[in-house]
Amino acid sequence: MVMTKNRRFFCISICLLTLTVFVDGFTVTTYAQENIRAGVASTVITPKQPMWMSGYAARTKPSEGKIHNLRAKALAMEDCNGTRFVIVTVDLLGIPRPTRDWLEKRANKRYKLPPASLLLNASHTHSGPVLEEAKDSIYGNTFYGLSPQQLQENRRYVKALQRKLLRLIGKAIENLAPSRLSYTHARAGFAMNRRLPTERGYQNHPYPDGPVDHDVPVLRVDTPDGKLQAVVFGYACHNTTLGFYEFCGDYAGFAQTYLEKAHPGVTAMFIAGCGADQNPYPRRTLDLAKQHGRSLANGVESALLSKASPVRGPIQSAIETVTLDFAEPPSREQLTQQAKSTNKYERWHAEVLLKELEQNGKICSTYPYLVQVVQFGGDLTMIALAGEVVVDYSLRFKAELPGSNVWVAGYSNDVFGYLPSLRVLKEGGYEGGGAMLYTDLPGPFAPSVEKRVVDKVHSLVERVRTPKSN
Repeated sequence: MVMTKNRRFFCISICLLTLTVFVDGFTVTTYAQENIRAGVASTVITPKQPMWMSGYAARTKPSEGKIHNLRAKALAMEDCNGTRFVIVTVDLLGIPRPTRDWLEKRANKRYKLPPASLLLNASHTHSGPVLEEAKDSIYGNTFYGLSPQQLQENRRYVKALQRKLLRLIGKAIENLAPSRLSYTHARAGFAMNRRLPTERGYQNHPYPDGPVDHDVPVLRVDTPDGKLQAVVFGYACHNTTLGFYEFCGDYAGFAQTYLEKAHPGVTAMFIAGCGADQNPYPRRTLDLAKQHGRSLANGVESALLSKASPVRGPIQSAIETVTLDFAEPPSREQLTQQAKSTNKYERWHAEVLLKELEQNGKICSTYPYLVQVVQFGGDLTMIALAGEVVVDYSLRFKAELPGSNVWVAGYSNDVFGYLPSLRVLKEGGYEGGGAMLYTDLPGPFAPSVEKRVVDKVHSLVERVRTPKSN
């Protein structure tokens, strides 16, 4: 990497702050906490015109205004070796894989940012615009209500969003300055498992005895003299308090707003955790979304009051795909019968798979699943998983990965549908495979799904935690 005079001075001065002295026969090593530079940036991504909204199949019309602006935010970090890592968060249902591919390619070319150094995370608000790029998406069919003009507006929005996110990354990198990073955490209790076991299978309903992850991980960014600049926080819960026709970040949007109002000049960023089988309860009103947002913001404020652990370099990251197998797909005869269903979604799904069978001679049997890991020295391990990830994964990784703080995010880099654990897959229900009905994927996944993902995570963690040899 080519360094300016100021960059060289920063690296030399910061790295030399690692000092070893001998006191009464003991070796004492003092590490500088300011060995990572950081920069933040934010931009509005609210559509300027009414658009169809993501998340609920029952919607029958486009948006009607907004409660507050949707935003995209970026945190760029750089260690004293010049290694960068950028986290981008968006108040959207998800990041389509084509958008991830487009952005990583151009960020690499324009900012020399490797693909492994870019993490995209969506809050999964169900009160944002549709982001569909596939011709065979569920929104591209006339039965869903979108006109050709609306589909065209959607694609124009996606292209504009991509350009905004690219500029946002550049702005965050441009704002890099000496900083002090630290990790802390607290709790928030409004998330509840939503997979209620009944005689008719697992139903979407409050289940207080189901597994949850109430942890609120917090990464704080301070100036070298201790002034708070940014706070990145997470929670494992569906962002689904609301179901109306106005753009809104839901509880995660309100939590960010409350924190930024309480700390003027600070950028607050939300990272969605493994909340695919968790809902905010109670729900369905704007006041409840605000209450949950306040609860989460209070959790972050509590974390900021507690003693934080320093987060230092070097920064090492990796991203790879792991091949996930689908279960045996339905036969042509089964699909032909399903295409006669009175349920329009069952009918659409069968038609899409029959079309694939006609064009390719077979139905896809695998999915290229993205797994990303970033390690900050020996202090913090962040795991970013694609899709809507059930809570079992975050609980498992935090139990299995000793040695540093572990932060597990879902809804990262490619939100294609649900990622069940083996337990959820065997139980069935919406998260176990039923939700595949609303995608162009055959589903459900094969029983190997959890082992494949877990093995890949452990492999990448071992790689980034292993010191690089000179």
